[in-house]
Amino acid sequence: MHMQRTTPRYQEVAADFAAKIAEGNYRPGDRIYARSALASQYGVSAETARRAICVLSDLGVVEAVKGSGVTILSVEKAVEFLEHYNEASTIMALKEELHESISKQKEELDRFAAAIDELTEKAERYRAANLFAPYKVAIDKSCTKLGKNLAETNFWHHTGATVIAIMQGDELIISPGPYAVLTEGSVLYYYGEQKCVERVHSFLTK
Repeated sequence: MHMQRTTPRYQEVAADFAAKIAEGNYRPGDRIYARSALASQYGVSAETARRAICVLSDLGVVEAVKGSGVTILSVEKAVEFLEHYNEASTIMALKEELHESISKQKEELDRFAAAIDELTEKAERYRAANLFAPYKVAIDKSCTKLGKNLAETNFWHHTGATVIAIMQGDELIISPGPYAVLTEGSVLYYYGEQKCVERVHSFLTK
């Protein structure tokens, strides 16, 4: 993410010029005869250069006399200014980093919430569409309840499933009732919670 400049350009120019003084590139008593030279050196406007000199002048790093240019006064003041500037810059950088981190976390949470909403919506649509779709089970020779009716086997009691139809050959018997007989080759259609599928299979084969 691109961060916008938060430190004014004139402060950056003042800090860089102070760093040159601290490094010995300029000595106390040296004079710069025109703010335009500073503006040209840093590629900034004359007004930005003037404001940078004002900062250093207010802190006693330089002295600016109209018509006489800018005179370097103190290396120590330049170092002191840099220490405060760097500390403030570090704090500002940390603040920006925290803001960026919080912003990213918020974006992630928003995306996560949107994904949860979408998943919930799809689940609700699926459940609504399949609410009345019955389960089915084929009765084969492995069924231990062959020849018995639903009442005799206590089918609902043991499985929690309600039989709604039985397919016997080409005939579909709707609502067969408790006396419907479990015969090999028939297919039971029933309603119930998902867990009852396993219970039905287990009940019919054990």
